[in-house]
Amino acid sequence: MTIAVGLSGGVDSSTAAALLKEQGHDVIGVTMTHAQGIASLQSYAGSACFGGNEEDDVREAEAAAKAIGIPFYVVDLSKEYEEIVLEYFTSEYLKGRTPNPCVRCNHRIKFDLLVKAFSKKMSFDRFATGHYARIRRDERTGRMILQRAVDRKKDQSYFLSQLRQHQLEQVIFPLGELTKDEVRATAKRFSLPTSDKEESQDFYAGDYRELFDALPPEGDLVDMNGNVLGRHAGIISYTIGQRRGLGISSPIPLYVIRIDNERNQIVVGPREALMKQSLIAQEVNWFYDEKSLTFPISVTSQVRHGNSEHLASIMPQNSENWIICFDKPLAAITPGQAVVCYHGDDVVCGGYIETSLDSSPVQLTNTTIQ
Repeated sequence: MTIAVGLSGGVDSSTAAALLKEQGHDVIGVTMTHAQGIASLQSYAGSACFGGNEEDDVREAEAAAKAIGIPFYVVDLSKEYEEIVLEYFTSEYLKGRTPNPCVRCNHRIKFDLLVKAFSKKMSFDRFATGHYARIRRDERTGRMILQRAVDRKKDQSYFLSQLRQHQLEQVIFPLGELTKDEVRATAKRFSLPTSDKEESQDFYAGDYRELFDALPPEGDLVDMNGNVLGRHAGIISYTIGQRRGLGISSPIPLYVIRIDNERNQIVVGPREALMKQSLIAQEVNWFYDEKSLTFPISVTSQVRHGNSEHLASIMPQNSENWIICFDKPLAAITPGQAVVCYHGDDVVCGGYIETSLDSSPVQLTNTTIQ
């Protein structure tokens, strides 16, 4: 089998490529560039997905491919990345939302446009990456089910929650059954030059305000009754739940409760005002066959990467929206972020948070997925 592996210049993707070659596959390395000619982009030495020193990442990916003994290619998707990811990123912030560019990039760029563009240059059977996740085929429905990785600390299923069935059909995640320590040890066994490379954790290495053509104006920072407490530096500098950097004094800790882009206001309040019982999700992508389920169903749900899972129930509100109700109120449910529902290790579905609600429109249920 011929497998194209997306090489990022890091230890995970290069180890995935080396393992696949060891298993006897014909492996091809491909790196995506996505920052060429973007005027607002600064160059930083720090490690990040976007805005770091991309030329160094390409050189390191090429060096890894050479060490593994596989051919290496580069595909430039800078124009597409700017239109699909960066414009989404800036427009969401200007709407008072907190975007998740990694989820969008995986769905629309890495596992879509990169695969399509490279398939025009080279013929391959499957596409692999160094993501920590697993895939299984449901024997009853035939659907491809995304699963958590064995290493829960490194699991990246949250960021892959918008992948569609046709994408999962052609994807391989060689690291899904391994821990990070095992990956590092495997990289050293293969003498990969990336074995000790620092991980990329952030979307952008610099100040993300540099990505905006023009910064939004300052405005009023108000309490929940509309009383002006101070001035804010522009709505893109804030997110729900933020406490630091508000520039106001108060006898009690204050947090960002709401971002009102229409009034150009940042609304602050006490921590208890952050607590919400449910949310409405849009663009929900199902891995389970929702038509075969009886709603509401019991799931565990994650509203931010790295956050713990919470018991919840999910049911449709209408043809576009889904309601997720939690067994207890959660803090800082943030519009724009991804929300992912699980059944054990399986990803049931994933969507984007549209809004949070103080109460639960539906009763929690003990109905489990069969």
